[in-house]
Amino acid sequence: MFYKKDCTLIDMRGFKFLIYIIALLTTFEISAAYNTTNQISEKTHFKYNLSTASRIAHWHKLLETAKHLTEHEKLEKVNNFFNSHIMYVSDVDLWGVTDYWATPHEILVKGAGDCEDYSIAKYFTLKKLGIPENKIRITYVKNLRQNQPHMVLTYSSSPDQMPVILDNLIPEITSAEYRTDLTPLYSFNDKGLWLAKFNNNSKRVGNSSQLSMWVTLTHRM
Repeated sequence: MFYKKDCTLIDMRGFKFLIYIIALLTTFEISAAYNTTNQISEKTHFKYNLSTASRIAHWHKLLETAKHLTEHEKLEKVNNFFNSHIMYVSDVDLWGVTDYWATPHEILVKGAGDCEDYSIAKYFTLKKLGIPENKIRITYVKNLRQNQPHMVLTYSSSPDQMPVILDNLIPEITSAEYRTDLTPLYSFNDKGLWLAKFNNNSKRVGNSSQLSMWVTLTHRM
């Protein structure tokens, strides 16, 4: 509790206003980090609260403290951060539409998202931490256990290495060879679009600009 014997309502209002300003300034820092414009989608006009301020502050701390870690340590930190700080909510419940790809800013503000949003946020955070984008791809898969589409982030240390999977459904980062519950369909990043195979014999079929949802996402960012 923040109340003391001499604490007044004006004191608490001042404290809440200070938290609001901190969160607002932090939001502008996130926009700068991603080279975004100052125009934010109407979908992100949410009232900031203590949870939002804390979540954004922890994300900034992650970016600062994980800079000099190894690549695998960065994977662990980023995967754990989003899996523990973001709650799974479907696009219909969260945005009122059947499919919506949120920016990292939006998922941090909302504190919620679906599998695409987890994967996108992890992808851009790892890029910010210096992971080369030729090592990471957002991968669209079929979840055989649930018989439905799913999205994960994959990382390969080199082209001839089996990728590992960062998934919001399970906390551990696992080699793709052990994820027999997933069938890869296609993968993409800023540089391309591939028909996906976990053994890295992927066939490039074009550019990520062919994905309308990706184009819309990057334009908002």
